[in-house]
Amino acid sequence: MRILSNLLSCLLTGVTAFAAPPPNIVLINIDDLGYADISPFGGKVPTPQLDRMAKEGMKLTSHYAAPVCSPSRAAMMTGCYPKRVLPIPGVLFPSSAVGLSPAQTTVAEVLKDAGYATACVGKWHLGDQPEFLPTSQGFDHYFGIPYSNDMGPRQEGSKSNPDKPVPPEKDVASKGIDPKNYGGDETGLKGASQPPLPLIDDQNVVERVKAAQQHTFTRRYTERAVKFIREHRSGPFFLYLPHNAVHFPLYPHHDYMGKSGLGLQKDWVLEVDWSVGRVLDTLRELKLDSNTLVIFTSDNGGPLNQNADNTPLRGGKGSTLEGGIRVCTIAWWPGKIAAGSETQAVTAHMDWLPTFGALAGSKTAAGLKLDGKDISPVLLGEKGAVGHDVFHYYRGFDLQAVRSGPWKLHLAKNELYNLDSDIGEAQNVAADHADIVAQLLKHAEAMQADLGDKTKDAPGVRALGRVENPLPLISHDGTVRAGFNKIAKTLP
Repeated sequence: MRILSNLLSCLLTGVTAFAAPPPNIVLINIDDLGYADISPFGGKVPTPQLDRMAKEGMKLTSHYAAPVCSPSRAAMMTGCYPKRVLPIPGVLFPSSAVGLSPAQTTVAEVLKDAGYATACVGKWHLGDQPEFLPTSQGFDHYFGIPYSNDMGPRQEGSKSNPDKPVPPEKDVASKGIDPKNYGGDETGLKGASQPPLPLIDDQNVVERVKAAQQHTFTRRYTERAVKFIREHRSGPFFLYLPHNAVHFPLYPHHDYMGKSGLGLQKDWVLEVDWSVGRVLDTLRELKLDSNTLVIFTSDNGGPLNQNADNTPLRGGKGSTLEGGIRVCTIAWWPGKIAAGSETQAVTAHMDWLPTFGALAGSKTAAGLKLDGKDISPVLLGEKGAVGHDVFHYYRGFDLQAVRSGPWKLHLAKNELYNLDSDIGEAQNVAADHADIVAQLLKHAEAMQADLGDKTKDAPGVRALGRVENPLPLISHDGTVRAGFNKIAKTLP
């Protein structure tokens, strides 16, 4: 009996010793990339690195973000519908008094609690005050700018493409929804009042970003990402890589300008493809590919006025038409995710936190109230795995549409579309399917009771993070804000 007990103990010890470690995770988030801007989704410019990623992994063809930047990133970081955790009408701007509350648990905090090294390299856009920045939200390291690359002075390249003249100050209008219409202008500085763009390295402002620096963003982010991977090769690590590319103003590196023959936006897509290749090649070189999950996605649909391509979807950035919120997404994990696979399961950015938490064995994630779900069974091709049965389309405070299965109902005009047969939302079939309309309206009513509609207040909406007297990180005269100035007191 003792011999049998000893043998069983040895076997159990062996199983523990050879148990697979938790995977490294890399989340690559492109800014304003159109659904068909990359060749795996029908793009006109060749993106060979992304082609290979898709051939070695899975395309998620019904993956949802949000119509604009800040809400999309809030969902990605928290595992919740954006309105639940970041109830704002549009996006955040410099010197915003509000941001993602530190009381929210982010995916970085979930993975950090599970023993992961964490880094954010790129655009944050969930608040630029110290309490809201990545190093206050679970990331060990941060390198990037805290909001969009168009949120700086016009004279420094933030309001025009490099092949266009600087616009007159009178033409630099406030963008997006005016928060004054919703009870207060607390989301930051707009238009010509915006301060210089700050490049942050951990908790220091190290550069005043002008046009010359804008051209280098993708390359510098990529090299910093590769450096982090090399330094943490023993794992586990979580790398969040949210590029400024391909958001207006369009600043590909000089090596890529004119390379596509289809304009600056497609030139920058080519550089994005190069960046993805550098990350994947590094993982292969370090023999980390078999234990690293890499996700490639976009924060919203592409803006049609910037040459983005959302074919075959209708609409673009800022809308809850499919072209504004459905995004091209690829998952790669050699040996785990089936090569050349594809899923039409309804998935969303709010699924990344529960999915990554489950793969990491996180106890923190298991205790959170989330809207997202663990989609690792979908990614790993498990039998019977499904995505969301119901998905709600919010634009700011407004619930504008709801989907269940192939059916999508636009609430304002009572327009019903079958997305399986009519992905371009061209034929309204509401008159022929009153039962489906009624069912979707019930789903909408249930969500309205939770998160509301056309109001920022509702039972399920959580408090914004808020600070008194928000300050820019760089003043117009180049003075770096106290607390961020250990490297430089002023910047030219």
